[in-house]
Order: sequence, then structure tokens, then C-alpha cells
Amino acid sequence: MVHVKLILDHIKDAPLALHIDEPVETFPLLTGMQDDKSCSFAGRIQGDVTVTREYENMRVTGRVTVPLALSCSRCLADFTSFVDTSFTIFFRKENAITASAEDELELGEMDLLSSSYSGDEIDLTHEIEEQIAMEIPLKPLCDEECKGLCHECGIDLNTSSCSC
Repeated sequence: MVHVKLILDHIKDAPLALHIDEPVETFPLLTGMQDDKSCSFAGRIQGDVTVTREYENMRVTGRVTVPLALSCSRCLADFTSFVDTSFTIFFRKENAITASAEDELELGEMDLLSSSYSGDEIDLTHEIEEQIAMEIPLKPLCDEECKGLCHECGIDLNTSSCSC
């Protein structure tokens, strides 16, 4: 399995820019969502990520997109949509987190957007798939004005009217 990895030695003073163009199968969480019919991905996951070194920490800023094939939760019609999400995640060296964790009592904004790393590389696979998964609607709608199906006869009220 391919992973979206950062080699930390490649990130010096200048930011590192990466382009992502991966099949859904690269991301286990998204593959699972597709397998259990939560949604269907209609193309590759694409995006751009910029990584900036801030002392021992890494700031990852990115934007990823993927086309979706969904089924409307009201009228059951199939339709296409896109996930287009931007994110910033701070990766802090694991030993720096444990040293400061004893002094902190309250989570700050950076804590909510941070993850830890150890070693000489960071695998972005999990963070990217989480960003995409959070943007997939639980009850997708083909249109905000979708009228759905008649509860009596089952006709699609968007295309016809019924006499119920």
C-alpha cells in the first residue's frame, strides 16, 4: 500500500510543496466507507500540501478534493458532488509534547489541530483521509429544496405530483 509520507530531512528552511494524486485505495478509512456503501468515490484524491518547518515542529497546510457519487437521502436519486476541504495541522515532535503536557491544564487551538510524530518521516495518509471523511454528509441531499418521496405512494415529488 502506498502512503502519503513526508521525509523530514527534505524540509529545511524553505517550505516543501507536494502534489497529491492518489487512488482511494491508498486511504483505508475511505476504502472502508466505500465498501460499506456509506458513499462512493468517483475519482482520485487530489490536492496540494505545503510543509513548513518550525523548529522541531512541522506545519502542514493543504487542500484536497475528491468527486463523490451519492444517493439523496430524501428522493433516493443518484447525484455527484465534491469534497473540497482545506486544513492546517501542526505536527509536534513526540518528546516535546510529553514535556509540555504536564504543565498544560487547558487545550488551546494548536492542541486541537495538532498531531505528534517520531522518527524521520510523517505519514499524512490518516490526516488526509480524516479531513475528507469529515466533509462527507451523513444525509446527502441532491438539492436543498428536494421534496423527497411521497410517504403514501412513493412517487418522486420533485418530478411529479400525486393524489394522495
